[in-house]
Amino acid sequence: QPAVSVGNVGQLAIDLVISTLDMTKVGYFYTDCLVPMVGNNPYATAEENSVELSINAEVYSLPSKKLVVLQIRSPFIKNKYRPFCETLLSWVKSSKCARVVLLSSSHAYQRDDEQLLGTPLRYLLTPDLQKAVGGLTQELNWKEMEKVAAYPGINDAEKVLHIPGGGITKLLFTESCSKGIQMAVLLKFCSEGDNIPDAFALVNYLNEWLQLIKSEVNTSSQWKIPSSWRLLFGSGLPPALF
Repeated sequence: QPAVSVGNVGQLAIDLVISTLDMTKVGYFYTDCLVPMVGNNPYATAEENSVELSINAEVYSLPSKKLVVLQIRSPFIKNKYRPFCETLLSWVKSSKCARVVLLSSSHAYQRDDEQLLGTPLRYLLTPDLQKAVGGLTQELNWKEMEKVAAYPGINDAEKVLHIPGGGITKLLFTESCSKGIQMAVLLKFCSEGDNIPDAFALVNYLNEWLQLIKSEVNTSSQWKIPSSWRLLFGSGLPPALF
């Protein structure tokens, strides 16, 4: 599932997963914590299915890969982060999900010196998931999200997890740690703008681990871009202007 975070990178990456794997919509995630919205089918492939309606939080499934995806399409209502996290994690437990993968992003301009080095991709694992797959991250040569000084320049010894622009990421991760839920956070440092390349980078990062699509070399061309992406930047300038 995505965190609604800077550049909407997690949501765009989830779009690529749903579209490429041709996942089936199996239901809605009903909540009053998100801004209400309704629109046409973002994954339309023909005129017949373009008129299906979609809303702010929907659930897609692919039984052959034991994969369930929650896509979120609107921002959170102020002060509704915590109720949403509680509802979501209680659904995760009641549905007996083996593990949760949260796709997120963080402001590139707020990185500290250590975070400026190397790859812009990072991961976090809850203690329960660390026990299960800890060795895998070393095999993949992934870089864990660094903790930063709680009081820079005053007390650099006290380190805290800081994910600026990450939306619900930190809250959902810390709650999963305390509730014994196996959760992985995969995130990319980025800036607002054309975030399509960031989405491809994040979904390729996810694919290194979960192997959702078979690929010798992770390339953008293997992912199917949904029809709705044609309107990411609006519908162009009206000719009447000229």
